[in-house]
Amino acid sequence: MVNLQSKLLNLQLPTFYLNLIKVLSTILISGAIIWELYNLYLNFIGLKISDGFQGIFWVERFAVTAHVIEGIIAGYYAVLNDKNPLKYGIYTFFVGTVGLLELKSQKLE
Repeated sequence: MVNLQSKLLNLQLPTFYLNLIKVLSTILISGAIIWELYNLYLNFIGLKISDGFQGIFWVERFAVTAHVIEGIIAGYYAVLNDKNPLKYGIYTFFVGTVGLLELKSQKLE
């Protein structure tokens, strides 16, 4: 049985797709943070967003939580490899799993 980790590390996607994933992930996570801050602001001033948007908030919160966990893992892994954990953690938070794969394969400078 082939290990899932080795499958992921041997994933050979063209550079174009990896860069596209990085850009889209950064835009979407930034948008999710802005969306959540907007929701907090509206709650602070006493307004409420329609209940129809609650599903979007749950998806957004799940994505941000997953990226936070990936950032923590990347920071920890960077410490083990004598690299800057803040740099790797923040980078991986914004680009997601691609950042973890780059860190694991030592492609990130």
